[in-house]
Amino acid sequence: MIIILKKDTPGQQMNEFIDVWKQKGFGVHVSHGADVTIVGLLGDTSSLIPEQIEAFPIVESVRRVSSPYKMAGRAFHPDNTVVTVGDGNNTASFGGDTVSVIAGPCSVETEEQIVGIAQSVKRAGARLLRGGAFKPRTSPYSFQGLGAQGLAFLKTAKKETGLPIVTELMDVRQLQYFDDVDIIQIGARNMQNFDLLKEMGKVNKPILLKRGMAATVQELLMSAEYIMASGNENVILCERGIRTFDHYTRNCLDISVIPYLKKVSHLPIIVDPSHAGGVNWIVPTLAKAAVAAGCDGLIIEVHNNPATALCDGEQCLIPDELNTLLPVLSQLAAITGRTV
Repeated sequence: MIIILKKDTPGQQMNEFIDVWKQKGFGVHVSHGADVTIVGLLGDTSSLIPEQIEAFPIVESVRRVSSPYKMAGRAFHPDNTVVTVGDGNNTASFGGDTVSVIAGPCSVETEEQIVGIAQSVKRAGARLLRGGAFKPRTSPYSFQGLGAQGLAFLKTAKKETGLPIVTELMDVRQLQYFDDVDIIQIGARNMQNFDLLKEMGKVNKPILLKRGMAATVQELLMSAEYIMASGNENVILCERGIRTFDHYTRNCLDISVIPYLKKVSHLPIIVDPSHAGGVNWIVPTLAKAAVAAGCDGLIIEVHNNPATALCDGEQCLIPDELNTLLPVLSQLAAITGRTV
């Protein structure tokens, strides 16, 4: 249920009103928009009578919210959420007027490799560095990442370039190594690992939540709801392609999800064209389509020598290809008044 307060309601009266509902056992979410303040009640509100709530002098109107995702939906939070990371000249944001590009290899392999790629993607215009240290792989015999050592190499790359880093967490026990990570990625395979999502709600870092390979949009939003309901509202959604009956690409990029999520949710939505396409020649086209559709960012795999990559080399761009792609993306973003 959402309660819209009258404009210019004094802060003390608002706080007293919120305390009333907390004492009744409801979770309370407050959203301060440009023109309106919304109080969202979380919990079983079926017994509440809207007309009785409207009797409060500071209440403008009351309405029920039918969607199962409350905190992730626009009804509770009409204005876009903007997630910002980094500091000084090395900041990046998602959800505003900037299409921020995250770039780097699928896996961290050596310190020299990740530092070199970080320098290359920064020159090309990327705002964040990605790289896997803990890797979920379909086969137990595939390269699983360097673990804590890989995170140490990412930290070195961050010091050398200033780029904020994005990397995947697979298990809450790995959190001890993530102090210098700027955005924690929850991968497609863990999108419905609800215990892990709850723990991400206790972390004071933005969470990049990837859509599961067979997940509906509602399931993605409900996974975001788990994180937000546990206390962390800095969630970035990521479309990375879903499985269909065809195999001409690794996955099928769901472009339509971008405008849909923009309509129903206030959370930023970024796109992973690398995992969606699965082959490097299609990645630039998918990236262009995503920007044209209104995404808030891209996460693109880049490797200095894809032929020798230990993971997903076939879908990686080389730095020169990223350097060529980003100016085109800038032109597309400019059509809608945004920058890359």
